[in-house]
Amino acid sequence: MSERNAKDLQCTTCSPLWKKQGTTYCWSDPQAKPGMPGYCPSQSEAELIEESFRKYTGDDEDARLAKVAAVVEGLCYQPVPGSDAVNARWTRVEDTLALAGLMGWKKIGIASCIGLLDESERLADILRAQGFEPLSVCCKAGSIDKLELGLKEENKVRPGTFEPACNPIAQARMLDAAGAEMNIIVGLCVGHDMLFARHSKAPVTTLVAKDRVTGHNPVAVLYGQNFYYKRLQKQKVLPQGLGEDQITEK
Repeated sequence: MSERNAKDLQCTTCSPLWKKQGTTYCWSDPQAKPGMPGYCPSQSEAELIEESFRKYTGDDEDARLAKVAAVVEGLCYQPVPGSDAVNARWTRVEDTLALAGLMGWKKIGIASCIGLLDESERLADILRAQGFEPLSVCCKAGSIDKLELGLKEENKVRPGTFEPACNPIAQARMLDAAGAEMNIIVGLCVGHDMLFARHSKAPVTTLVAKDRVTGHNPVAVLYGQNFYYKRLQKQKVLPQGLGEDQITEK
């Protein structure tokens, strides 16, 4: 794979074509290809794409997961008789249940944010009703103060109070040790979700992406850029000059 500059891997530039024609180069009949952007991975990275795709045609766990995921994708939609249109019929929860069932997984781990324990309990109830065995671990398990990370008191949500740190690596290790065959993230913080996914031996999916402002519906920000969130195109999120020395004790 060749070195790329900042202009490479920009599939989002096909958005205008999709809006205009309802298709892109990679979603078209081989005999009716529309134009492609200056850099299109379908052509520029054809060898890498083909090499990766061959991994799905084997008989290992990755290949099986890829095939089952494709089957679930098909089940998510319902054809409209007499039309080429389709209706979405399943929620993300139903997608997750179907995939776990088709994979033959029984023990399902839930990596829960402490702020979403109620939602996690409801998910556990659904999993049990569907014949699965839910296992759950809260992000604050162990109750270790954030100061132990080397943070400053002012970095806490409520300075001057006891505030435990999240421990996503411990969550992953406990669920692995309990035999979880698949893990579901429910509201872990940005960064903590990365650590959990990195250290989990079982496959990981996200059911709830934490967003405290939008009620855990982060895509709402993308729909509101012309009004509510226009500032994200004009203003930096972090204050200028904020660096590690402002976060941790030296």
